[in-house]
Amino acid sequence: MLSRWRVPLGYVAGLVVLWLARPTPLLLALGLGAAAVGEAIRLWASGHIEKTLRLATGGPYAHCRNPLYFGSVLMGLGASAAAASPWVVLAVAIYLAAFYPSVIRSEADFLRKKFPEEYAAWSRDVPLFLPRITPGGPRASRFSLTRVATNKEWRTAVALPLVALLLYVRSLW
Repeated sequence: MLSRWRVPLGYVAGLVVLWLARPTPLLLALGLGAAAVGEAIRLWASGHIEKTLRLATGGPYAHCRNPLYFGSVLMGLGASAAAASPWVVLAVAIYLAAFYPSVIRSEADFLRKKFPEEYAAWSRDVPLFLPRITPGGPRASRFSLTRVATNKEWRTAVALPLVALLLYVRSLW
């Protein structure tokens, strides 16, 4: 129930971020750098996942079981840093804490039921959220650029430069 509000409220949170932002050149560069790393992880993960069809265990999924959410958190924290406002950090932290733990739990439950043997082997060696340095577990999936397009990750990849531009313009006010 709560998860269906995640995306619409994400847009609202984005507007709050922009309104409260007081970016400086240094924090823009550092924050947007972190956000770009987050998006790179999301692109990599999107190229491995075939939602509900197969369990993705290769690429970033060999480092953590939720690289899409990990990348999103990096993007959120990066945007918070770029905005240079404690209120933005608070708003983003509340948003992430309100949605991500329950979504991660429900997805883990779904995958455990849909792919019981594969999920058990994978979850033994791969942490739920914070990535391990070296890959672990079975690594069955391979990256495909077609999957990135199918998973519509281009929307987030297009949104990040737009956020950067909006924060830059906000820094000029």
